[in-house]
Amino acid sequence: MPINFPQKTGNPALKAKAFQQPGVVTGARMTVNGTIGKSLIMLALLILTAGWCWSQFITTHNPAAVMPYVIGGVIGGLVFGIATPFKPTWAPVTAPLYAICEGFAVGGISALFNAQYPGIVIQAVGLTMAVALGMLILYRTGIIKATPFFYRIVAAATFGILIFYALTWIVSMFHVDTSMLFGHSGLSIGISLFIVAVAALNLILDFDLISKQATAGAPRYMEWYGAFALMVTLVWLYLEILRLLGNTRR
Repeated sequence: MPINFPQKTGNPALKAKAFQQPGVVTGARMTVNGTIGKSLIMLALLILTAGWCWSQFITTHNPAAVMPYVIGGVIGGLVFGIATPFKPTWAPVTAPLYAICEGFAVGGISALFNAQYPGIVIQAVGLTMAVALGMLILYRTGIIKATPFFYRIVAAATFGILIFYALTWIVSMFHVDTSMLFGHSGLSIGISLFIVAVAALNLILDFDLISKQATAGAPRYMEWYGAFALMVTLVWLYLEILRLLGNTRR
């Protein structure tokens, strides 16, 4: 039987109810190792498309050459990012497609950042890997426990960040200056640090739900769903670290 979890998690893609699907007690079961394998496949797909998009910019040195891929990747990632939680049984198809689309977006954005700040992408990738490994160690050793109170705090912080993103996007449409929030000021760097911290804490919730639902015997296709949720958090974390490093270099 599935384990009962708080219905709201920090990662909007990783809802506990998504794991409570028919067929949990029959057929092939979800495993942690299986989820890790699916995560590596998605990561490989993302790296391949990101590398291809990066090469297009290196060849042309023209931002306009990669912008269609960035925009298409963002739109495609949004479509598959919404479809996967809506219908978790689609995850074996939609999760890899999400990784491919996000690769185009991440590759183009990374190339543009690296052109302006040489070496910044290597730093961002290294920091993302270090943060992810650190969160995994903190979770596995029990130093940070995913208690119901922890779930609520991280979920509330994440929801607040989503509102912040939405409000700043809306006011920017009216040509309101938001450079104080996204520039190189102390306030903007502080906001970036807070968002990076919340994104990192979301990994704890991802690890906890995947581990416990695998123990509870969720269906095998949920390995792809768990890998998808991890990818959502990792892409978010990487982009925020990239933006933070960019702000500190200005």
